[in-house]
Amino acid sequence: MNEQQNNPEQIPSGSLTVQKAPSRPPAGQGLIQALQRPLPAAVAVLALLLAVQTWTSHNRINTLRRDMAQSLQKGNAVNADTAALAREVSDTAKELQIKVGVLESRQSEAQTQQLALEQLYQDLSKNRDEWALSEVEQVLNTASQQLQLAGNVQGALIALQNADRSLGRSDKPQFLNIRRAIGADIERLKAMPAVDLAGVALRLDNVIAQVDTLPMLSDEKPLLPAAPVRSTRKQRPEPVTENLSLGQRMIQTWRNWSQEMWDDVRQLVRVRSVETPEALMLSPTESFFVRENLKLRLLNARLALLSRNEATFRDDLNSAQEILLKYFDTRARSTQSAQAALRQVQANNLTIEMPTLSESLNAVRNYKAKQ
Repeated sequence: MNEQQNNPEQIPSGSLTVQKAPSRPPAGQGLIQALQRPLPAAVAVLALLLAVQTWTSHNRINTLRRDMAQSLQKGNAVNADTAALAREVSDTAKELQIKVGVLESRQSEAQTQQLALEQLYQDLSKNRDEWALSEVEQVLNTASQQLQLAGNVQGALIALQNADRSLGRSDKPQFLNIRRAIGADIERLKAMPAVDLAGVALRLDNVIAQVDTLPMLSDEKPLLPAAPVRSTRKQRPEPVTENLSLGQRMIQTWRNWSQEMWDDVRQLVRVRSVETPEALMLSPTESFFVRENLKLRLLNARLALLSRNEATFRDDLNSAQEILLKYFDTRARSTQSAQAALRQVQANNLTIEMPTLSESLNAVRNYKAKQ
């Protein structure tokens, strides 16, 4: 009876004694007590870090794939632009060939006219004054053609001065009106702004010759990695592992391994700030096409310069400056020199209206018509 009173969990039932099972703690308290243990907590933290690292690596790989796809698309676009520009240059070259053919035909016509005039001089035995007038008219015609077709101001000026000198040798007052008209055309040509087309073309040729040696952003070589610095680990006293539990040992091992991994990653990754990241990802083939595209732009600008096409000349030079600024290393002295040369070329004005020398030609023809 005393045992039953001391142990209330036993309930008498006839001759048998039923003992009540001990109560269990709640499930939440058991999980918390399990997580408070060192080893499961370290394993859980390690598993969580590995999962985060796996997810981060997967995202970086997907981002790199998208960047490579975009770079390939841009490379294809550059190739298409280059092909279109090549066709445009080919068409422009054909047009220039046609113009050159017209110039050659007119030059041959001028030569034929000169031969016909010489033969006419010999057949009709003209006197000296008539021969001088015919020669002056021929010179004025040639100078007018040079001005209108080639813009050769210096050649036309020399032709007018020779014509005035030829009339001055005759020393006749009848030629004063002709010489006055020629003098007015000479002053008009001298007052025109001079455009050194040959000098501008030479500057463009020099820039074209330097294109293959200009450094590109994608050509830059990375620096050699420096030796990893792990002095912080060496300076720390090594903990006594005999007194550490298994969880503390795993945490210490994880810290050491993560520090070594971070030191290695810092040697592999190099951060650089650029405005056009796609310029750093050009392949050797794409870099070759970028250089060729720049050459074609400069060659097209040179052709537009010789044909006095102001709009095409400006557009091609602006495109060349954009290519230099986007894909080439503008910190290099050679690139800066090329940009300065192109700015000097762009400063030239091609929109100059050439005179026709109609006043001198009309004076000569009116005098001949009165004879």
